[in-house]
Amino acid sequence: MNKDIVKNITVLYVEDEKDVREFTAKLLGSLVKKVYSAEDGLDGLKQFKENINDIDLIVSDINMPKMDGLKMCSLIKDINKNIPIVITSAHNDPHFLNKAIQIGISTYAMKPIDLYQLVESMIKAIEPIYLKNQLAQLKISLESRVDTEIQKIKSILDAQDNIIILSNKETINIVNKRFLEFFKVDSIEEFINSYNSIFDLFIKEYGFISKDILSKNDSYYEFIKNLAEVDSVIKIKNSQNEDRIFTINIDNYDESNDFYVVSLTDITEIKEKSNLLEYQASHDTLTGLFNRNKFNSLLGKEIRRSSRYRNNLSLILFDIDFFKIVNDEYGHQIGDEVLKEIAKLITQNVREHDTIVRWGGEEFLLLLPETDLKGASIVAEKIRITIYKQPLTKFKLNITASFGVSILKDDDTEESFISRSDEALYEAKETGRNKVVTK
Repeated sequence: MNKDIVKNITVLYVEDEKDVREFTAKLLGSLVKKVYSAEDGLDGLKQFKENINDIDLIVSDINMPKMDGLKMCSLIKDINKNIPIVITSAHNDPHFLNKAIQIGISTYAMKPIDLYQLVESMIKAIEPIYLKNQLAQLKISLESRVDTEIQKIKSILDAQDNIIILSNKETINIVNKRFLEFFKVDSIEEFINSYNSIFDLFIKEYGFISKDILSKNDSYYEFIKNLAEVDSVIKIKNSQNEDRIFTINIDNYDESNDFYVVSLTDITEIKEKSNLLEYQASHDTLTGLFNRNKFNSLLGKEIRRSSRYRNNLSLILFDIDFFKIVNDEYGHQIGDEVLKEIAKLITQNVREHDTIVRWGGEEFLLLLPETDLKGASIVAEKIRITIYKQPLTKFKLNITASFGVSILKDDDTEESFISRSDEALYEAKETGRNKVVTK
């Protein structure tokens, strides 16, 4: 990375902890041209408005009094959508990561702040704008380029961590070193001989820009240029056939001649981290089934949908019989294997749109939309027999389970609906186990 970039920028640094703010601002002050400090989001917004023509980059904490960092960043983006922003946070929160991407945050640095990581994040955020400004300063036309000027441009491009493409509507004119490395080619000519267009490489997948979407528009460049930042996301395979996710930013270099600067910023790790955290927050780590938190967020929606369309909604709650004996005699590792194998058996015996939950310990829950009490009893009986007949783990354990089944009634609350299945399960346990009881 070209660390000389930061020498010429002015930074607005927003942090509510006084000691952290003063220490970090002092360090940044030794690296950048100037630092403005703010103690919260309101103060940061005020200073940005007062120094709007001076501030090149914003570094902001998230959790702050009066106004949090994301709210401040959103309001600043309304004023200047192109201002690069680096956020700092000590929390790996998927909601925060998604919201940050939607607002148009350039990148982030984790707390406690590591100065080297923070500077790298700042460079990554400022690179596309720095590049555009440098190109503007050179004041050359791509149509009448001179070899010496091309070398100046290439030296700037090659210093960038982002993938950079300079192109007109028809042809790629110049790319940087990062582009050549990503596609493992030695020259633009080699790339053009292998691919018709960079747009042909956009993977067709929900949530990403694809060639199919672009083909409905006269100008691919203008279409992408006018997209909201949250929608300007693409997926491309690298030379190792690995999927990488990028935000794509397009600016006109010379509007009269339709020349464009295309910048691709790799956000794969941010997206993967966000998706992983979302998965972990909603799934049981042992079985891979939904957890109780996820079920609680789904139940109300299913009840409202059932009431609106007058459809049946049934619930099965079941418990593995004598599971404590399994753990005591064979150990918790074998107990875990039993839980995982039963989770697999359930998944194989329900519909795709049924909800399967590890309710806790050795209890499982199934929510069955558009299913009456008789239908739910049949499903429960099918699962009971499958578990009973299937020896589990390497010890070929014969496991049984007891089931309680209920159907949603007009006067049910979420609690009473679940409670009735629980009462049925208790009755199944008390009257011999390995059976299905309905309520």
